[in-house]
Amino acid sequence: MTYMETNVYNMEGKNIGTVALPEAVFGVAWNADLVHQAVVVQRSRARQNLAHTKGRGEVSGGGKKPWRQKGTGRARHGSSRSPIWSGGGVTHGPTKDTVYAKDITKTMRKKALLMSLSAKARDGEIIVMDTLTFPEGRTKHAAQTFTALRAEKHMAHIGKKGGRVLLALPTYDAATIRSMRNIPFVGSEEARNLHAKDILACKYVVLPKESLSVLTELATKKKERSESKE
Repeated sequence: MTYMETNVYNMEGKNIGTVALPEAVFGVAWNADLVHQAVVVQRSRARQNLAHTKGRGEVSGGGKKPWRQKGTGRARHGSSRSPIWSGGGVTHGPTKDTVYAKDITKTMRKKALLMSLSAKARDGEIIVMDTLTFPEGRTKHAAQTFTALRAEKHMAHIGKKGGRVLLALPTYDAATIRSMRNIPFVGSEEARNLHAKDILACKYVVLPKESLSVLTELATKKKERSESKE
């Protein structure tokens, strides 16, 4: 079922027609709480656990009792590496054993992705290309395509500051990814690996027409499976 129509552009930046966007992908109502949860989960999984403090059993030294137990008039101590000593271990400090990763169900994650894509479609920030491949892997050729697209008023900043781009490829294409790598404000990812965080981090989502079928399959896979069981 179609949701809306959008223009299709070629690599010279010319409008060559229109294409119907599937409602299953681009017609999902917005739920800010669910999208926020999905983004928080994704960021937690990317978090690097670098902070680490040593406990009293990890710091060096302290093997000898500082002074005898009784008769000195001082408080009793068994080790100079106690947390109350300067240079001793840290109590309840951060360690590399801490796991910050949160979890979310696959259904919720997919729903958040579709909501993000739908929001981009409603804002006119989904750019569909007839094809977008650069077999030679030349950054110059990729940059020329984005320069051509800027001729359109609503894409005046695409690929520039304030117009960050995410290219959703239908399949892995090493040459095309290499051609985009050195262009500022342009990133690429396979359509099947997209996440709500990736969508919301950019201004425009550029989709070759083949990527639409990949996203449609992703959106309808579980529904078809449940219908077949019935």
